[in-house]
Amino acid sequence: MMQERSQEIKEKLDFLRSWLGSQEAGVIRLRGIDWFAWVTAGGSNAVLLAAETGVAEVLVTLAEAYVLTDTIEARRLQDEDVPAGFEWNIVPWAELERRERFIASTAAGRPIFSDWPTPPELPLPPELRNRRLLLLASEQARYREVGRRAAEAMSEVMHAARPTWTEFELAGAGAEALWARGLHPALTLAAGEQRLPRYRHPTPSSAPLGKEAMLVFCARGYGLYANLTRFACFSSPDFQWHRRQAAIRTVEAAGLKACRPGRRLASVYDALDRAYAAEGFPQAIEEHHQGGITGYLAREVIATARTEIALETGMAVALNPSLPGVKIEDTFLLQADGLENLTLAPDWPSIVYEGLPRPLPLEAR
Repeated sequence: MMQERSQEIKEKLDFLRSWLGSQEAGVIRLRGIDWFAWVTAGGSNAVLLAAETGVAEVLVTLAEAYVLTDTIEARRLQDEDVPAGFEWNIVPWAELERRERFIASTAAGRPIFSDWPTPPELPLPPELRNRRLLLLASEQARYREVGRRAAEAMSEVMHAARPTWTEFELAGAGAEALWARGLHPALTLAAGEQRLPRYRHPTPSSAPLGKEAMLVFCARGYGLYANLTRFACFSSPDFQWHRRQAAIRTVEAAGLKACRPGRRLASVYDALDRAYAAEGFPQAIEEHHQGGITGYLAREVIATARTEIALETGMAVALNPSLPGVKIEDTFLLQADGLENLTLAPDWPSIVYEGLPRPLPLEAR
C-alpha cells in the first residue's frame, strides 16, 4: 500500500509541477485539510475537527515538495501520516514567521498560489480543483474502505437505537461507532419524530426519538467523505409517510439516472427539479440543496441550475433530495458502466429501484 501511495503522490506532484511550469509561477501552497489529504495520498493534518486548515501544509516547487509544520506536530506526522518523498521544514511553534520567510525565499519573487491565499498570494485556479475531483484507482480503493466502514457504523447504531433514546444519544452513538472504525465524525445529524418534519438540517437535541429516527453521516477517512442518511421506524408509519418515502426514492432515481459521464451537473439538478414537480412537490427543490460532487469535501460542488461542470468517470457523487420528514443519500463512484454505491451495508434493508439497490427505513419495533 505504501508503494501505491508513493506512486500516487508522484503522479499528483508531477501534475502540479507541470502546471507551475506552464504559469512560470513560484510555488503552490496547500493549507487545507482537503488539499493536504489529496496531495499526501490520504494523510491528515487535522487536529481540530471543526477547522478547515490543519497543523501542517505542503509547499510544491518545480524541484521539491515540502511539508511545513512545527515542533509539536512533526514527529507524529512523520511516523504516522505522511509517506516518504517529502522534504521537511520544521520550525519552533512560537516562531511561525520563520515558515513565512522560507516560503517567500523559496518563491524567489515569483507568484505564490494557495488554497487559502493571503495577500499577495493568488487563489488556486479551477483547473487544479477540477483535477482533484477525478479520483485515481488508489483513491477509489480507499474510498470504498471509508464507505464500507461508515455504512457498518450506521447499520450498527440504527439497529441498536431505541425510541427512548434522545437525539443526542443517537448522534453520540453514531460518532462513537465512526471513531471506533477510524473515521472522523465530521457531521452527525440526528432527529426523532418531533423535529424531523420541521427541519432539513436537524442538529441533535435532547428530544426523545419517539416513533422514528433519522441519522446522517458525513464520515471522513483518508480525507475522503462518505455521506449517507438512514431512517428507523419504531411503530407503523401512516400512509402519508410511506407516500413521501416513495416519492423521495423516485426523485433521487431521476437525479442518479442523470449522473452520467459528459452530463453537466446542472442537468442533474434539472432532472431532480422535474421529478419533484411530477411527484407533486414543485417547491421542494428550493427548500434544501440537492448535493452533488463529493470527495475531499463533503460537498465539493453543489448542483444548481447553473453548475456547468461536467461529470466524468472517476468522480464521486452524493445526491441529497429531501421532503418534510424524509431524506435519502448515499455516496457513489461514477464508473464508465454506471454508479457504484460505496455506503450501503449488506445487512441494511433495501429495494432495487430503477436498477439500483436503495435503502428502506429499518423497521426496528
